[in-house]
Amino acid sequence: MAKINFFTEDIQYTLKQKTIIRNWIATTITEEGYQLTELNFILCSDEYLLRINQDFLQHDDYTDVITFDHSEELKTIAGDIFISLERIKENATNFKSTIIDELCRVMIHGTLHLLGYKDKTKAAKTLMTAKEDFYLAKR
Repeated sequence: MAKINFFTEDIQYTLKQKTIIRNWIATTITEEGYQLTELNFILCSDEYLLRINQDFLQHDDYTDVITFDHSEELKTIAGDIFISLERIKENATNFKSTIIDELCRVMIHGTLHLLGYKDKTKAAKTLMTAKEDFYLAKR
């Protein structure tokens, strides 16, 4: 059975609107022509995510999200999306957004990576941002 799970590591945070967020993410995945197997969102601290970035990606910088794709079949989604709640809070302030809106933006960003979208080139980043905005508007 397809599942979207929410966890925390080394922080205290209670995510509100879990059912709404689950349905929104699942609908996004379906609309993109994929089938959901399992998706885990892990909210954590800057330091926790930095260690993941160093250990698995050999990057030594802070980030707001890291996505790991565990899909074994084409057009299926199975993965872990780690999100720094500290980055979310800072970004929300910087972008004059709410924490939940910024958290949802990063959740959909990580999900879009699992759906094959990239953000390394200007053109890819433009498409990724357009998709983020499109799906955020459906939330």
